[in-house]
Order: sequence, then structure tokens, then C-alpha cells
Amino acid sequence: MRFQHVRIASVAHLVPEEVVTSEELEHRLAPIYDRLHLSAGRIELMSGIRERRFWPAGTRPSAVAARAGQTALERAELGRERIGILIHASVCRDFLEPSTASVVHCALELRPECSAFDLSNACLGFANAMTIVAGMIEAGTLEAGLVVAGEDGRPLVEETVRALVGNPAAGRAELKRAHASLTIGSGAAAMVLARDTLAPHGARLVAATVRAATEHVGLCHGEREPGRDGPLMETESEALMHAGNTLAASTFEALLAETGWSRDDIERVVTHQVGTAHRRLLLETLALDPARDFPTVEHLGNIGSVSLPLSLSLARERGFVRPGQRVALLGIGSGLHCMMLGVRA
Repeated sequence: MRFQHVRIASVAHLVPEEVVTSEELEHRLAPIYDRLHLSAGRIELMSGIRERRFWPAGTRPSAVAARAGQTALERAELGRERIGILIHASVCRDFLEPSTASVVHCALELRPECSAFDLSNACLGFANAMTIVAGMIEAGTLEAGLVVAGEDGRPLVEETVRALVGNPAAGRAELKRAHASLTIGSGAAAMVLARDTLAPHGARLVAATVRAATEHVGLCHGEREPGRDGPLMETESEALMHAGNTLAASTFEALLAETGWSRDDIERVVTHQVGTAHRRLLLETLALDPARDFPTVEHLGNIGSVSLPLSLSLARERGFVRPGQRVALLGIGSGLHCMMLGVRA
């Protein structure tokens, strides 16, 4: 997918105030650690994640998504009457029906002609939504669109800890499959994409490539079990990392071909944040200098679909990504799917 007329008019993010360290989680996991004779520090050692952040208990994804969306609309300075579509792209939703996008649409007082729907594709949802909006803008059927996401990792992490501690038969295998769940954090992000005539100074979306390897669909599986307060997820973390890395390699070659860029042309990299081992392996495989990457995972954890746009927003805010630079956005989600986007900041 190539784009000539699509601009990122604005991007915004929200980070919760409550900090939960990996050390705190392991203190709660002490019963299973003691029984298995495990030392503390495993979560940070395996993932590189020192802490993650949580919204107050009971926070709905729509509430934080709408707050991020409001900020993005204010920064875009387009007027919300220009917004023709709203996509809520989180893993987390307020409820099964109606769409969480409907709640955000109401909160932002978008016009009746603005369509709204949810799009869910694990951690890749936001990137998928970006290309849907971009495609409509490129085709001339849309002037501008808003993508939002609000992820709440608290219920998954809390339920994972309860399930491990409450299961006297849980061993190293169960703890290993639950590891990825203990890395999850919370956050919100939003992005306004618009036609170049409306946002001539915005970053240009150059191209996007996508690849799937659905033979690996069984490596990560999450659902809410009857009688539980939150969802549970089982992940074959190491197998998922290597399968995802292989998929990323082919997707990246396609991105270089689609953009016409070389590796040396790419000045900044923003990735979906999973863990430090994943980041290191990915950058080594793609032969990209780690100094060009903007890591956030050590302090924010894995924030699902919010991770990629939030990291981009932070990188812009802190001056790491500057106007005119070529930026590669590298997204991946369980299933297994990969999407990469080229942006001229």
C-alpha cells in the first residue's frame, strides 16, 4: 500500500499515574516462587520490564480513549466536523455490545455522518485502523479520520496472579506460559489522519506492508473463563518471539521495496514494545542500529494496541523523532500478523 495524500495531522497519548513494579508483582507471587524455589527478579530478567502502569480499577477503555481522542482533535486543529470515521482499535472493550467506538463517538460529540466501529486484531489493531483510514483518504472518500485505543492491563495481570497463587498444582510450565501476561500495562493513544490539503505540515504516511503467518495462531490464546473476575492468557513466549521475528524479516523487506528506502535511509524506528529480548533480536535481524529505536517497554510494559502509537507520540514529544526524518513503524500481533509503515515525519 502506497500513499501520496495522507498526513498524520496529530498524535496523542495518555499514561496512567499508578506505577506497579515487577518487584511488587513478584512479592504477590511469593507463594509459588517459594514452592518452586525460584528467586525474585525473574520478570525483569526475562522481559526487561521494571514497571508498568494501571488505570484506577473500573476505568473503561472508552473513557481514556476519548480523552486521548480529544487531545488529538485539539492538536490537529481541523474541526471535528471534518472527521468522517472513528475507529476504536483496542484489545480491551467496554462491553460486548454496542461497540466501544459508539461510546467514544458520543463522548467526543462527533457528527451523525461520522461512522464509528471497533477493530480488534490483538496488538496490531491500531496500525490496521491507520491503514483503513489512510486508504479511504487516498481514495478520496474521506477528508479525515480518528483512530483511538484505550488498553487496561489491570484485569489480566490481577487475574493471572490470582490464578497462579490459587493453584497448588501450578508449576514452572504454568508460570512460563503466564509470563507474557505479567508484562502487560495500560495506556491510551489517538491519531488524526487527514488529506494533505487539510494538514500540509503533518507527517506523511508513505507506505504500509502486511504479512500473516496464521499457522502460529495457537501460540497465544486469551479468554475470560466462567467464574473469573478477569481474563487469562497463555503464551508460548519464546516460540512466539522467534516466529514473529521471522515474519517481521519478510515484512520489512517488503516495506523497503514499497517505500524505495534502504536501511541507511531509515533514521528512526518505533516498534511495538514486547520486551528487551524481543527488541534486541528484532533489530539484529533487520540490521537496524538500536540507537535509532525509541524503547518504552522498560517503564510502560506491553500496552497492546496502544504500544506503537504511544511510543511514537512520546518520541515526537521528546524530540527523538523530528520533522523530515524517515521513520519505520514496526507492528506485530499474535495470530500471527505483522504490519510495518513508513512515515516521513
